[in-house]
This record gives sequence, C-alpha cells and structure tokens, in this order.
Amino acid sequence: MIKSMTAFAKASESSGHITADATIRSYNSRFLDFALHLPEICQPFEEEIKKIISGLHQRGRIEVRINIEDDSTEPDLYQADMVRAESYFRVLTQIREHLQLESGPTLDQVLSARNLIQPAKKEIDAALLWEAVSGAVESASADLDRMRCREGENLYKDLAGRMDFIEKSLAGVETLAKEIPKIYRKRLMERLDRITADINSRDSVQIDPVRLAQEAAILADKSDVSEEIVRLHSHIKQFREVMDSGDSQGRKLNFLIQEFNREFNTIGSKAGHADLSHRVVDLKSELEKIREQVQNIE
Repeated sequence: MIKSMTAFAKASESSGHITADATIRSYNSRFLDFALHLPEICQPFEEEIKKIISGLHQRGRIEVRINIEDDSTEPDLYQADMVRAESYFRVLTQIREHLQLESGPTLDQVLSARNLIQPAKKEIDAALLWEAVSGAVESASADLDRMRCREGENLYKDLAGRMDFIEKSLAGVETLAKEIPKIYRKRLMERLDRITADINSRDSVQIDPVRLAQEAAILADKSDVSEEIVRLHSHIKQFREVMDSGDSQGRKLNFLIQEFNREFNTIGSKAGHADLSHRVVDLKSELEKIREQVQNIE
C-alpha cells in the first residue's frame, strides 16, 4: 500500500517527573531529511531521534519539535550574578557621591540591573529524559506513519481510478489508430490526383503501382502506433504492480509517468486524425493530474 508524504502527529510521554511533548510534521521531499527543533538539554539525542524516525519513514521532509516539562517537587532555584551586582552597586555609589546625594543605592535600584537574577540550571537525569523523549518520538512517529498510510489509501483509490480511465481511453486510441494508415493512403492518392491533373494531357504520365504501394507502406509504417500502445499497456500493468508493492513507490511511479508521457507524445506526433489528437490531449491532461498526486507519495 502506498503512503502519503504529508501528515501530522503529536504525542506525550512521561518518565518520572519529566514529560516530553513531540510534534512531527512531514512534507514532500525527494529524500529523507530532517528539521529538528530541540531544547538545549535534548541536543545530545539528535542522532538517536533521527534513527527512530527513519525506521518508519523513507522519504519526506520531517520536522520535529520537542518540549520538555519538569514537574519535580523541588522549588524553583535562582542564582544571582554577584560580580555584576557588586559592579552595578559601585557605579550607583559613584553617581551618588558625584551628585552629592544623601541617600545611597537601594536594593530595588540594584535589582533593576538586567539579568542579575536568573533561574538556576537544574541537573536533569539523562536516563529519565531520554526515556520520555524516545517514548514521545516513537509514539508520534508511529502515529505519523498511520496517518500517512490513511492518506495513502485515498491516493491509491484516486490513482487507480485515473489509471482505469487511461486504460479505457487507450482502447479508443487503439481503434482510431487502425484508421491512420488508411487516412495517409487516401491523402497520398488525393495528392497524386492533384499533381496529375495539373500536368498537360499531352504528356504521358504513368504512375508505377509498385512505387505507389511502397510509398503507401512507408507512410503506414511511419503512422503505426501499435508499438507505443503495447508499451503503454505494459506501463499500466507495471504502474498497478508498483502501487501494490510494499516498497517505497514514489520514485518508481514518477519514472513510469515519464515513460507514459514519452509514448503519448509519440502517438500525438503520428496522429493524422483530429479525434485521435483530442484523445491524446485528454490522456496527457489526466497524466498531469497523476503526476501531481505521485509527487506526494513516499
């Protein structure tokens, strides 16, 4: 079953007092590439996170965002930059003395210095942190895979219907194509009639029937699209087989679309029938819709 490359999933996992929230989005991409937005404490886990995701996903741009919450019962700790505080106090004192002010610097004035007091960095248990992060990433990645599969089912139905349309239209092309040699032969005879009509009746003009047959055969051969039609039927069969395979199908289907387009162009260039030309245009239009859908397949 085919998979879509666009999907979204999120999951949370707790380990002890640590909770990790993982959000994953995936978009179209020729390859598997990552955009990780991790808190500083999760930076060491970057490669491991990629391994977890790449175990389920083969193509697409994967964006991962992780948030960490520490629900430990310890009170929030803060620390003061005493060097900055002392320096700031000295400057305030110098200003007071220079301006001959009576009151000295107050605590509120000292605390007005930016970044003087900051939250103290907590030491988080790396094992607990990784257990929460890995669990959240694994759950979100699995949900993302399920969503991509569900979207893939919709893509499968759409592509199968469009491939049925191409196969049905191809039967009509095949019927019309059989008339092309007759059309070319008729045109050849009409052209010869016009040429001979312009020649003076006193001139003896004789058309070699063998030569005429050869020219007609050459034109028939140039207008024959039976090989292209045979290859198109083969492409349709292979397209369906690829869709039903368990491998990553996007690249293979995209290659087959190029082959379809090549055969359609060849038939169009050989078409000597307005109806046939119109059918080829309809087929190429349908192929373009398939191409757009295939770009979204893993």
